[in-house]
Amino acid sequence: MSGNRKLFFLLTLHLFIFSLNSMNGQGYLHADGQQIKDRNNNPVILRGLGLGGYMVQEGYMLKTSDFAGPQHQIRQHIVDLIGEDKTKEFYEAYYQYNVTKKDIDSLKAWGFNSVRLPLHYNLFTPPIQNEKVNEITWIEKGFQMTDSILKWCAANEMYLILDLHAAPGGQGQDANISDYDDSNPSLWEEKANRDKMVALWKKLAIRYKDEPWIGAYDILNEPNWNFTGENLNGCDETSNAPLRALYLEVTEAIREVDTNHIIIIEGNCWGNNYEGIFPLWDDNMVVSFHKYWNYNTQNSIQRMLDYRTKYNVPIWLGESGENSNVWFTEAIRLVETNNVGWAFWPMKKIDNIAGVTSVTKTKDYQILLDYWNNQGEKPSTDFAYKTLMELAELYDISRVTVKPDVLDAMFRQINDPTSLPFKQHSIPGIIYASEYDLGPINTAYFDSDATNYWVDSGERTSWNKGNSMRNDGVDIQPCMDKITNGFEVFDIKKNEWLTFTVNIITTGNYRLSVRYRQLAKPTIIELLIDGKSTSTVHLTASEDYTTSKGIEIPLTQGKQILKLRFSEVDFKLNYIELGKPVN
Repeated sequence: MSGNRKLFFLLTLHLFIFSLNSMNGQGYLHADGQQIKDRNNNPVILRGLGLGGYMVQEGYMLKTSDFAGPQHQIRQHIVDLIGEDKTKEFYEAYYQYNVTKKDIDSLKAWGFNSVRLPLHYNLFTPPIQNEKVNEITWIEKGFQMTDSILKWCAANEMYLILDLHAAPGGQGQDANISDYDDSNPSLWEEKANRDKMVALWKKLAIRYKDEPWIGAYDILNEPNWNFTGENLNGCDETSNAPLRALYLEVTEAIREVDTNHIIIIEGNCWGNNYEGIFPLWDDNMVVSFHKYWNYNTQNSIQRMLDYRTKYNVPIWLGESGENSNVWFTEAIRLVETNNVGWAFWPMKKIDNIAGVTSVTKTKDYQILLDYWNNQGEKPSTDFAYKTLMELAELYDISRVTVKPDVLDAMFRQINDPTSLPFKQHSIPGIIYASEYDLGPINTAYFDSDATNYWVDSGERTSWNKGNSMRNDGVDIQPCMDKITNGFEVFDIKKNEWLTFTVNIITTGNYRLSVRYRQLAKPTIIELLIDGKSTSTVHLTASEDYTTSKGIEIPLTQGKQILKLRFSEVDFKLNYIELGKPVN
């Protein structure tokens, strides 16, 4: 081959390889200016859920926060009760049931297109205290767990975002989030921890560099550390130099082996303080922010929108939630209107009023909690082991309570302000107060306290004071009446109301009665049918469950909207009953 022909061949081969690499790079979710785009270069709005409590346990999710917040404390309490070997068995069962293919299938069916997986480094590599100097060893468990979730996500065409939630040593003073143990050096106090974090990300990048359903690498969740400032969580930092330096080092390590995947960064102060972090250093990056308990106004996200414009980079609401349905709808509508994706938090926790599912807290588990909280006798090892293994099984998707009201608020209500039946109510029959219609406030119901804006308002508001059944502003608590669906509405305030979509089987007169209790003085409930006032029900003062005297009302066959409007404060409402037609 002549020199010119050889040169032409090498140039052609080089261009072919370059073109192939370019096409491969476009085969992944990627940043393009201020947008995240898919393999076909179409803009993508990420709608995700974080699998909080799976690889990283936090005390509030297990109801242990009064005595054990970070995972290492929770685990030690379990070890003290059942020993090391049985504790390992519990955690194996916990991982087995907590996330399965059915969970990911369910997320897809509910409307999510992505999953944020919080990683605990200790499932991938030991703490530095257990390593020889300058040695990094690997644990296969974490990689295998991640492989499984990626496989399930790929089967559902969902993006998996890897989130280092608990970094070596812990990245924040808020110990519960990152499992920080202040008896050992933090991520920021020991270079060996940072070296281990860099090595972990390179290891992950090598393993997943060719996986198109890996959406991004979220390289450090919610750092909150005071490098030079006075605020312990880094909210007053003006340079964040150690954080930027670590981000640069991790990016370099990832890009040595993986040029395909998005790198997501988070600011200090739980992800929101970006002072000193800019300018950016990679052209396939996304800037994340977290949003909790503040107003859902344009101003609440304007700073991040300004970053997007100034630095020509996509932004992403990487974590949010832990509020009411009203807040969820407001927040998601706000960010989507501004072409920003989101990931809410979390999927599963015990007695999870503000999540898409809830794990049942058993009476036996409460016995363990009471003991750990110094309020009960020490249970036997056998009892504690059995209780914990039963708890693990309760995390299975087939045994959790799915929350239709939360899902409705996060998806349908964003664009559809109408109400839908929570349950199919047929008349004649009983209608439980807690089974009012699905829909936005001022459409399906009205309640005086419906959100928690404490970060901005300074006042913590309990939107559902009973923390039971539903996540709207309506206050619901367990009901002990002899006829019940298990719940009742309480803390009723003047001019609050509920609506119920009902199907009237036959036109005629029906006898309406109300089942209630703990009414201090007589009051009136107004009944409206399809927006028109029809009649009033007079309730007498009562301490115990009482049924009002029935009144006759005319109803027309077909679907009707019944509204109950209340004129008195604070009584407990179990149900209304519309009896068979009276001739």
